[in-house]
Amino acid sequence: MNFKIEKPEYVNRTFRITKELAESLSEIAQREGISVNELVVQCCNYAISNMNATDDKEE
Repeated sequence: MNFKIEKPEYVNRTFRITKELAESLSEIAQREGISVNELVVQCCNYAISNMNATDDKEE
């Protein structure tokens, strides 16, 4: 088996968030030693993975 280096593909997006949320993200990222970008990616992946699937769609 050959070793294959994989590089994830990233895209740039712009989102508006509250000042308070941005400050909280910065504090957490600094405390954990990761970038704010990496923290946001991990938070989004966690949220998506843990969403409650529902058959009833809000109208």
